Amino acid sequence: MSAFLKKHWFFVGMAVVSALAFVAPGLGMFAKEYNILSYAIFLTFLITGLSLDTRSILEQIRNIRVLTASLLSALVLIPILTALLATLFFGNNVDFIVGSIIIAVAPVTVASGTVMTAMALGNVPLSLFICVLCNFFSLLTIPLMLNGILGVMGDMLHLEEAVSLPVGNILLTLSSIVLLPTILGQIGRPWLKERIVPYKKAFSIFSQSVVLLIIFNAVSSSVGVVGTVGLGFIGLFGFMILLHSLILILNFAISKGIRLDMPSTAAFTIHTSQKTLTISYLVWAGFFSSSFPLAMVPGIAYHVVQMVMDVFVADWFRKRAKRQ
Repeated sequence: MSAFLKKHWFFVGMAVVSALAFVAPGLGMFAKEYNILSYAIFLTFLITGLSLDTRSILEQIRNIRVLTASLLSALVLIPILTALLATLFFGNNVDFIVGSIIIAVAPVTVASGTVMTAMALGNVPLSLFICVLCNFFSLLTIPLMLNGILGVMGDMLHLEEAVSLPVGNILLTLSSIVLLPTILGQIGRPWLKERIVPYKKAFSIFSQSVVLLIIFNAVSSSVGVVGTVGLGFIGLFGFMILLHSLILILNFAISKGIRLDMPSTAAFTIHTSQKTLTISYLVWAGFFSSSFPLAMVPGIAYHVVQMVMDVFVADWFRKRAKRQ
C-alpha cells in the first residue's frame, strides 16, 4: 500500500482534495479570500526561475522553425480547435465551453512536460525552450485570444459579460504572479543554483501540491452547482481524451512537417500539447469565477487526462528511440 501511495500520491491527492472540497467548501473560500493560492503560485514560478538552466535553453533559439511552430500551435491553433470542438460537443453548457477555452489559451506546463520528455528520451533543452517561450508570449496572447474567441462567439453563447475582458488587468495579473517571480529566480540563480540542488525533489512536490490546492479551490467554488451537471462529467472526460488525442496528432504532424529529429519530435509533441493549470486558474479566478463557476472543471479534467495519456505517449517514444 505504501509503495502504491508513494508512486501514485498525486492522483490519490486529487481524489482526496475533491472529496474534501465537498465536505468543507469553506476552506476553499478561505484560501481564495486571503489570496493563499496567488502567493503559492508566485513561489512556484520563483522556484521555476531558480531551476531553469538558461544557457541550455538559449542554444535552441536559433531554431526558428521550432520557435514559430510551438507558438503557433500552443497559443493559436489549439485554442481555435478547442473552441470549435467544445461548441459542437457541449451545446448549451456555456461553463464547459468557456472553461475549455480558458485551458486551451494557457501556455504549456512548466514541469511535467519536461519530465515526460526526459521519460521519452527526448530533447530536454528543446522542451525547456518551448516552455519558456510559450509562457512568456502567453502573457500577451491570453487576453487577446480570449477577447477574440469569446468576442466572435459572444452572441451565440450569450457571453456579454465576458466579451469585453480587461486586457490590461489580465496582463498585469499574469506579469506580477508569473513573469516577475520567474525573472527574480533567474537573477538569483547564479548564487543559489548549487544550494537548491538537494531540494529539487521537494520543489517538485511543492509544485504538484499547488496544483492540488488549485483543484481543491476550484471544486469548493463549484459545490453549489456541480450537482446540476450529473453524468455530464463522463462526457467531459470523454471530450478531453478526444481533444488531447487530436492535439497530440496535430503536434506530431507539425514536428514531422518541420523535419525535426526523433528526440526533438518527442519534445515538441509532448510539451506543446500540455497546458498548465496554474495560469488557467489565475485567469478563471480573476475574471470568470463569478459568472461561470464551473468553468475551471474542464481545465482540471484536461490536466488529469494529459498526465495519464502522456505517460503512455512518452513510453511509446522511449521504446521507439531504443529500437533506433
